[in-house]
Amino acid sequence: MSQNPTSTSNFPKTIYVIQHLAFEDLGSLEDIFYQLGYRVRYFEAGVEDLTQALEHDGLTVILGGPIGVYENQDYPFLDQEIALLKTRLSKQLPTLGICLGAQLIAYALGAKVYAGQYKEIGWSQIEIKDLPNNILLPLKNVEVLHWHGDTFELPENAELLASSKYYPHQAFQLGNNILALQFHIEVLEESLEKWLIGHTCEIRKADLSIQQLREDNRKYASHLEQSCAEVIQIFLKQINAN
Repeated sequence: MSQNPTSTSNFPKTIYVIQHLAFEDLGSLEDIFYQLGYRVRYFEAGVEDLTQALEHDGLTVILGGPIGVYENQDYPFLDQEIALLKTRLSKQLPTLGICLGAQLIAYALGAKVYAGQYKEIGWSQIEIKDLPNNILLPLKNVEVLHWHGDTFELPENAELLASSKYYPHQAFQLGNNILALQFHIEVLEESLEKWLIGHTCEIRKADLSIQQLREDNRKYASHLEQSCAEVIQIFLKQINAN
């Protein structure tokens, strides 16, 4: 990463991260946060109590996972996670959601989350909406990683930031502090092999080429890592401006 960023945060220096699957971690975001002077603490959903993470005054990141927001009968921990998230969002505490995390934010804000008609897995560009100061402008003409089958309606008062060919709601923001990304901005080139192993059943069921996913990762991931750093720094500046 070419940047040599410095942190100007006026909120807690620890970032809490809710993880739903062991190999879906912060990826490139982790190094970005460390370079900005933050500490990172992970919480394992379904194993640990998420109260501390979701009542945190600083930034909380909610990562992806293969389960659906609506599968609470099979995964009862979702009820607590959603209830705590509703309270968190009502206070407009700094929150970033990625993939399942974005779906949880949408659901907690009252929007419908449901299974889509197409499994969107692989690298492609998103349509960045023509908005003043769109936080995702660094991703224009950049391939990002998609890995989802669920989608969501746009929550009330949320601003749509990006769309894709199959799913119109790829990213939204609510005020300065709440950002939800359906796609994976955080993927790290050197770590995707863990995804290819862990998601092998899903990949084969979707009749996708593991070799192609691997090749596309080599082709696109490093550029995404650079753009990801720009996006997250813009987001942190927005939070700090409050």
